[in-house]
Amino acid sequence: MLLKYFYDKPLAQAAYMVGCQATGEALVIDPARDITPYLKAAEEEGLRITQVTETHIHADFVSGSRELASQTGATLYLSDMGDADWKYQFVDANTVLLYDGDTWKLGNIKITAIHTPGHTPEHMVFQITDTAAADEPMGIFTGDLLFVGSLGRPDLLEEAAGVQGTKVPGARQQFHNIQRLKTMPDYLQIWPGHGAGSACGKGLGAIPSSTLGYEKRFNPSFHIGSEEDFVEWLLDEQPEPPFYFARMKYVNKVGPTLLRDLPEPVQLNRAELEKWLQSDALVIDSRPGEMFADGHLPSTINIPANSSNFNTYAGWLVDFNKPVVLIADDWETTRLISELRAVGVDNIVGIASTDLAIGPQTIPQITAQELAQDRNGSTVIDVRWRSEYQEVHLPNSTHIPLGYIVRNLDTLARDQHLIVHCQAGVRSVIAASILQKYGFKNVTNLAGGIEAWQKAGLPIERGVLETEKV
Repeated sequence: MLLKYFYDKPLAQAAYMVGCQATGEALVIDPARDITPYLKAAEEEGLRITQVTETHIHADFVSGSRELASQTGATLYLSDMGDADWKYQFVDANTVLLYDGDTWKLGNIKITAIHTPGHTPEHMVFQITDTAAADEPMGIFTGDLLFVGSLGRPDLLEEAAGVQGTKVPGARQQFHNIQRLKTMPDYLQIWPGHGAGSACGKGLGAIPSSTLGYEKRFNPSFHIGSEEDFVEWLLDEQPEPPFYFARMKYVNKVGPTLLRDLPEPVQLNRAELEKWLQSDALVIDSRPGEMFADGHLPSTINIPANSSNFNTYAGWLVDFNKPVVLIADDWETTRLISELRAVGVDNIVGIASTDLAIGPQTIPQITAQELAQDRNGSTVIDVRWRSEYQEVHLPNSTHIPLGYIVRNLDTLARDQHLIVHCQAGVRSVIAASILQKYGFKNVTNLAGGIEAWQKAGLPIERGVLETEKV
């Protein structure tokens, strides 16, 4: 048996390849949309990808299951355990629908599907037994059920997809999933679907795998005996789910468009770029925030290519019904397009060189000392996430997380001086660019963010969010 691990760091998403070397077959679990790494790994190992499966209908990235099956002819194995609203809609003659307890073989390897609703109604985990060496299972691909040190959140259908009344029942299902896991052998290896930084749970560990015995001892979800206490704990302090999650649920349910069927974005000259700037397109300038602040084209927004969260920020801000134009260095273009498509941004109509990005608009900077000496009636907007704001924030600041800026434009006075800040400066420049795009003329960035404020020894506050807007 062969096991390979693939990790998409920007999305904190894990995929796996299981291979039977005796028969030369491979199964890929939870593939991302860019299937190149799986094809390359299979070729290097002398394997044919004959099977593809996924643990559930994903919310945080476009699944590559359909893409991989289309290119390799592999059989798709998909859960049919969800209710009527959460059934896969792209099944065909090359799809096997799975139910709780179903088993199948990959050469000498036995896979058992176990229905584990809670994170989503159709969610399954896959237990693996290498029958050539053992008659008991080796481990479980847990998807978004169990993470290292944490548990899959049950509130995404309600918080991201707007399906009301689902998060408490989902949390109760997660409680019962934990009770089921408690009865399984401690030696089982745990291969989760996400790592630290994923919005599919809270407090995820950065270690790529674990054992069930270790999780039983140190994962807090195994130590809450009361179902009511468990539900309260699991639903408390979950991270804000990006808006694009709702779109991903829909795309992955109906079936993502195959990459070969997407139009290629065209290279734009200055005149063509100017036309898009006058349209309703979202024009993303991917230069570093410092360069963008020094001079950019009006109506562009900044999402730095060197940010580890490039596609997550784009997912928060893009309107999937409108075209996208990308301004990027030539050597970054292929990667950035792939990252955008990973979160379903498919309508990329054009690409422009960063040589065309410099323009007359700037984002003024203010130091922490200057702000402390004279706020002069300005509104200070903290664009960090809720947990960050609760931990520490500037006195009398207004909290609007970055992803919620566009939804709160009408709550801000256009004739007032707005000073935006984040932790160190990346998100605040993005936020400032959004405000400028939507007509706010007097926007300033706090250089160095709250880190600079604290280093200067200036006063801070902690605790409740009395000025949060979401």
